Amino acid sequence: MKSFVSVRAALAGLALAGSAGVITSCKDFLDVEALALNTTASTFSTVAGATAAVIGAYDPLSGDPGYGQRISTYFPYDSDEMIGSSGAADGARRSIARYRSLATNTEITNPWNTLYQGVERSNICIQQIPQMALYNGGTAADTAALHRLHGEVLTLRAQYYFELIRNWGDVPAQFTPSVSGQDFNLPNADRNATLTRLIADLLEAEKLVPWRTRAGAASERITKGAVKALRARLALYRGGYSLQGNQMTRPADYLDYYRIARDECAGLLANRGEHTLNASFLELFRSINEQRPEAANEIMFQVGMGGSTAASDSKLGYYNGPRLNASPIYGSTQGAVTVVPTYFYAFDSLDARRDVTITTYSIPATNFQTGVALGAITDGKFRRDWHSPAIPGTGNYLGYNWPLIRFADVLLMFAETENELNGPTAAAQNALLEVRTRGFGGNRTRALAGLDLSSKASFFNALVNERYLEFGSEGIRKYDLLRWNLFETKLAETKANLLKLALNQAPYQNVPQYMYYRTPAAGNVQWARSFYRPAPATAPTGTVRVNWRQAIDAAYIANTRPTGTTATVGTATATSIGSGLAAEYVPGQGKELLPIPQSTLAADPALKQNFGY
Repeated sequence: MKSFVSVRAALAGLALAGSAGVITSCKDFLDVEALALNTTASTFSTVAGATAAVIGAYDPLSGDPGYGQRISTYFPYDSDEMIGSSGAADGARRSIARYRSLATNTEITNPWNTLYQGVERSNICIQQIPQMALYNGGTAADTAALHRLHGEVLTLRAQYYFELIRNWGDVPAQFTPSVSGQDFNLPNADRNATLTRLIADLLEAEKLVPWRTRAGAASERITKGAVKALRARLALYRGGYSLQGNQMTRPADYLDYYRIARDECAGLLANRGEHTLNASFLELFRSINEQRPEAANEIMFQVGMGGSTAASDSKLGYYNGPRLNASPIYGSTQGAVTVVPTYFYAFDSLDARRDVTITTYSIPATNFQTGVALGAITDGKFRRDWHSPAIPGTGNYLGYNWPLIRFADVLLMFAETENELNGPTAAAQNALLEVRTRGFGGNRTRALAGLDLSSKASFFNALVNERYLEFGSEGIRKYDLLRWNLFETKLAETKANLLKLALNQAPYQNVPQYMYYRTPAAGNVQWARSFYRPAPATAPTGTVRVNWRQAIDAAYIANTRPTGTTATVGTATATSIGSGLAAEYVPGQGKELLPIPQSTLAADPALKQNFGY
């Protein structure tokens, strides 16, 4: 995907009001000449200096603490789609997934610090760039470049704060740079007030950045489409439910923000020359894995990764994706994110998104795919075995970008807001069906089968399900459920459905106990039977058996309950060790949000810990 144009910004010693602006990653962004920038004044005296500083503001998005791993693959799980690294709470990533986090957890502290580093770098640029003599008094090219940079950092700050708010709730909000010797005494800021400010900032940013078609080839830079889509997303969150103490509440003015989101999405739908839906769901994600341009520009806002370091690259496709065990061709992966078994059966058998979003194989040292049980299936949008060219060995940085917003989200946000404001109009239905029909290879008739869009309530239910199917493993589902106040309901529903699956009860009565596969010369698993029909009495000739549904047994069900509880499946009973789906989640304890890091609380006496910690 990248040409990896070097960012030759030698920013050693850059001290922007205490922020270290060292660039460690190589992004498809700008070719910046080497500069020695040691003071704020010298940095913001030229367009090149301001550009280097803005690259520094982009930088915290990538790397292990950012969207390279923690924020993208730790924080969004467990949910009703994906399960984070399996195992009982460990004080680290598994505690996040099981909803038993601690304020001393470094997997929480490091992303928190990284996001605030992004806020600080953005604040510096937001303050300094408009004060530059060239901002309004330079050449037309200089002025346009600086206005664009200003709009980009306004957007970056909104993204950093948005991530902080949706994970921690009422977080400190500072909109000016820190100053030397400042006494940090920042209280929890009301999240709705912060979001309102950011939504206003993004309206300003829209006027400053160009559309994609006028922005040049640097696909990882923020353009107008990304700003408008992010503004719609923030407006939906501002209008949604959020956790206050142990209660989910919604602001009285929520419809005002649904109108903002609808208008932004409508503006994007009217500019299809900038972004549109890729005709192929498979091609969309293949392009990320093969690191090449995505033809339809469906990906509107993405985090550029590269450099093979913890500070600048991503573990996408290594930490998650199908499990690879020392394959001489493809290398190794952790395969740490598994799929909730009922999510596999949420897809229609003809929905092409299923086999992109979910993998039913692993690759051992033989290089040939082997089928796995239903309890071991993994997410599939980022796969090491799709990397082009193949990367053997144990290297865990693959350079895969993280897509923050796709055009499919714009269509579904439009559908949701239109329905909320005006009911299931033809415009709302067409937007939802455009996304759904793509999943069925363009077959609108098949996409409509069994779909009820006739009322506001039924349309909303269809919309909730469509976002479930479309955005699996993209770090969206958990936060959607929270803003709809459906998180508790959907987790309970999923656990009840897992028990039905284990007991072979409707609607899972036709799920086979065993599945059978062949591995032909090409090395790719070919399943010999349908996933939607009971297993045959005898194994098909020349196949290997996998204990498909049988893997969802009493122990599996028990481990979705808090530690020490029991579950019975048939005649078997097991005691939970709290290692499964959202095992330690108990409604009313406030665990939908993460704890504010203890180190921050110690340094900021005005800040209060979130409820339940």
